[in-house]
Amino acid sequence: MKHAVTYELIKTDTRTKARRGRVNTPHGSIETPVFMPVGTAATVKAMKPEDVEKMGAQIILSNTYHLYLRPGHEIVKQAGGLHKFMNWNQAILTDSGGFQVFSLGDLRKITEEGVNFRSHIDGSSHMLSPEKSIEIQNDLGADIIMAFDECAPYPADRDYVEKSLERTTRWLERCKDAHKNTSEQSLFGIMQGGMYQDLRLESAKGIVALDLPGYAIGGLSVGEPKPLMYEVLDYSVDYLPENKPRYLMGVGSPDCLFEGVERGIDMFDCVLPTRIARNGAAMTSHGKVAIKNAKHEKDFSPLDDECDCYTCKNYSRAYLRHLFKSNEILSSMLLTEHNLHFLVKMMEKIRTSIEEDRFLEYKKEFYDKYGKF
Repeated sequence: MKHAVTYELIKTDTRTKARRGRVNTPHGSIETPVFMPVGTAATVKAMKPEDVEKMGAQIILSNTYHLYLRPGHEIVKQAGGLHKFMNWNQAILTDSGGFQVFSLGDLRKITEEGVNFRSHIDGSSHMLSPEKSIEIQNDLGADIIMAFDECAPYPADRDYVEKSLERTTRWLERCKDAHKNTSEQSLFGIMQGGMYQDLRLESAKGIVALDLPGYAIGGLSVGEPKPLMYEVLDYSVDYLPENKPRYLMGVGSPDCLFEGVERGIDMFDCVLPTRIARNGAAMTSHGKVAIKNAKHEKDFSPLDDECDCYTCKNYSRAYLRHLFKSNEILSSMLLTEHNLHFLVKMMEKIRTSIEEDRFLEYKKEFYDKYGKF
């Protein structure tokens, strides 16, 4: 079967698993490795779509759970789909809503059919099943849609994780059967298995057997120590096909991006850069900056003297601190633009370093300047 989304492997680093590739979608090609800004409710918070595109972002992620509850997938479909609704002309990935409903705790109940949950907005009752998740995502019209899975928490005992991954595999089969818009949208499966190597392998075998156009590694960055995440990631990548894109879900700090790339990951997403921006924090070439600190009160230098984003070219640290301390909306806008630009450009440099067989050298250069994470 011809898939709407395909992957080209362009080059593999000679000393690591890092690889340079390209994901082709109905709304353009995505150069990988790539960081995907998150636009939860059909918007990247504090950003205009054209500004996100201008900085070089090739794909954004939107949230099935939130768009289902508000404004409703039917309305988005009537508007002509998510691309038209939010005025974004490049690729979109929608998650399945699984992580959000499983995060509701006492407000949800898991069954084989799906998840019964209460809306965090008004307390109304809903059922999200594999079929319903795919129906919503088909209506939203994203280029890449994600399977409905169960994300096991950390820590979790082996028996729970095993039963959870088996359910996730059964749900994936139902997602594939329910997915109708295959000519315009591609379904990615999600590996689970917690921190257990043999269960990761079992999960991989089950999802890869369905021959999907891409695969994600789920159940990481859920509270486990980073060294453990890297250990699990290291062997998990080996269980996935080389000719399909690999997506590590929910990761967005610079160190995790470098470590993920080094282990063979192609796609990443996280709310981190936009969330910390709203809290007055910025990623810079020389480490994280808390703009509210008093030392920036009379600092008229740019946020990052090595950055060419709109914020750094036009505003000083003193002004940014003033905006944040005054609770001005512009603070979130300028810091968000900088943080996303910083990660997008960092990923561009990573891609170049892989092409030139100097990934490890660039990683060391970056770490030496950035400092502790």
